[in-house]
Amino acid sequence: MWFKNLALLRLTDPFTLSGTELEKKLEERRFRHCGSLELLSEGWFPPLGKEHFPLVHQTGGFIMLCLQREEKILPAAAVNELLAARVGEIEEQQGRTVRRKERESIRDEVLHDMLPRAFSQSRRTYGYVDPRGGWLVIDTPSARKAEDFVAVLRQTLEGLAVTPVASRERPAAVMTQWLAGGAIPDGIVLEQECELKAPEEDGGVVRCRRHDLDVPEILNHIQAGKEAVKLAFSWNDRLSLMLDDTLSIKRLKFLDAIQEAAADIETDDMAARFDADFSIMSLEIDAFIPVFLSWFGGENAPNRPE
Repeated sequence: MWFKNLALLRLTDPFTLSGTELEKKLEERRFRHCGSLELLSEGWFPPLGKEHFPLVHQTGGFIMLCLQREEKILPAAAVNELLAARVGEIEEQQGRTVRRKERESIRDEVLHDMLPRAFSQSRRTYGYVDPRGGWLVIDTPSARKAEDFVAVLRQTLEGLAVTPVASRERPAAVMTQWLAGGAIPDGIVLEQECELKAPEEDGGVVRCRRHDLDVPEILNHIQAGKEAVKLAFSWNDRLSLMLDDTLSIKRLKFLDAIQEAAADIETDDMAARFDADFSIMSLEIDAFIPVFLSWFGGENAPNRPE
């Protein structure tokens, strides 16, 4: 269980639920498969991946959760083809034009007829709660999927208060300084990828990949007003990542030192393997977050829980 992305959200109130209390609340929103006439279904699924396991997995005070979402696949082309056939049949038989409101009604009928025969696809989004540090950490590169995870958790826990992480200094400004030759924090090694963007709404974008960033052309773009909105780097030979200007971390990799520590724990038991990996990963992220935020002037969190 190794996260590939980090969406960091601050818990603005203390998280006081015990594992038993949380399990009971999640059970009320346990995942169930779509009914024959349902387009989607989402709910909580055991992090260990088996339906008979608990919905909460705790290690070292960290609480892992898993949100499963199932959606029916209705290709737009197939829907439109059947809709056109039904509209054409009505117009031919009745000698009239089908208007917009009636067409929408026919479309609903088409979807209703197709749903029971539609294939479905599922995805799981993992996240964990750090009650001591006051964090919700979600493994997703998508802001929309993070919002979906939070929305379901809020519904389940009746108004859980969270807010996206914020820093005192603008991440884009700080990362731009690093690229422009400014002081780079200890432990950071810039890799060969970045994205520069002009501040205007429709401003130019320059993407560099497998490219030396210490070259005059990068500085030329910065001097022309572009800022670094994405930057790849490694930290202390322990993590490598792509950071964007919203403090969202993507393409996270736990490097050899961490993977070797995990490999030293030998077990053939799936639950024990999950537990060991989760423990090592969460402790590493816990140590990284305050250092990470210090690069951007610290956290801007007036409502941080005590």
